[in-house]
Amino acid sequence: MKKVALMTLGVLLLTATVTFAKEIAMKTEHYTFKVSDKVTKQKVTFKNRYGITLAGDLYIPKNSGNKPLPALVITGPFGAVKEQSSGLYANIMAERGFVTLAFDPSYTGESGGEPRHVASPDINTEDFSAAVDFLGTQKIVNRNKIGIIGICGFGGFALNAAAVDKRIKAVATTSMYDMSRVMSKGYNDSTTLEQRTQILEQLSEQRWKDAENGTPAFASKGLPDKIEGNELQFVKDYFDYYKTKRGFHSRSINSNGSWTATNALSFMNMSILTYIKEISPRPILIIAGEKAHSRYFSEDIYKTTSKPKELMIIPDAVHVDLYDKIDIIPFDKLEAFFKDNLK
Repeated sequence: MKKVALMTLGVLLLTATVTFAKEIAMKTEHYTFKVSDKVTKQKVTFKNRYGITLAGDLYIPKNSGNKPLPALVITGPFGAVKEQSSGLYANIMAERGFVTLAFDPSYTGESGGEPRHVASPDINTEDFSAAVDFLGTQKIVNRNKIGIIGICGFGGFALNAAAVDKRIKAVATTSMYDMSRVMSKGYNDSTTLEQRTQILEQLSEQRWKDAENGTPAFASKGLPDKIEGNELQFVKDYFDYYKTKRGFHSRSINSNGSWTATNALSFMNMSILTYIKEISPRPILIIAGEKAHSRYFSEDIYKTTSKPKELMIIPDAVHVDLYDKIDIIPFDKLEAFFKDNLK
């Protein structure tokens, strides 16, 4: 009887373990959008030039035939993961005939790199080129027809990557942020020299603390866990995406974590958009919401870049509308832009 009871307990424990494992797997595989039945999605990994292993989702149109297809690399927003906005873009653009790759940037999501939750003007630009490396070695991809899409902060990295990597034939950005500009100069360039100096002094002192502790400290969470109602509108907008069922993901820094306390250091004096005029004669499409707090980044970049270029302002849209609202994101325009320019 005792033996039977022990066997029964063992079965129950095994069942519980399997159930728990399935629950963990389901959470791990959580996507904030429904993967289309018109595409095939597969997990892939590849290394960047610094030896960091990047994790991505490769989306391939079903019934694509044997002819190599045009391809797109997609990532962003800054602090998001591939199961959020970039995956949604990749899913929809794959439905429209492109092989697409949504990936987690270095030090975030399922990608490698230590310490965690660090961004880099150089390495995050390199991540785009590493993704191009990967796509260009796939038999299903025409390596002469590769474009990139950068969302939010990775819009700036996408432009930087296109400037230096001549294999990228066309680049589009949505809700673009210039992370080096906003970190070094503040929102709307409002940071004074005195404030900048104070920030750098604080970051420099933080390095002593990190060195003494042997591990980097993390900044306080960027978004509150609860909205009180008196926050700035763009904070409410971010909360509505990252902190609710709409866009929450456990691996997303913006949903469930924070960057390291010294994350801004390298952005403070390394501009990522110094050479964007050299993207020309390859085309640029810049898309921003009419009511987006980030709109000025897109408008200023449009003035700075050389032709061919196009600025598309989406009526009434705010910054995060271009993360996931498929009735607002101009996918017809993105499809036409890349089909016209990846020939």
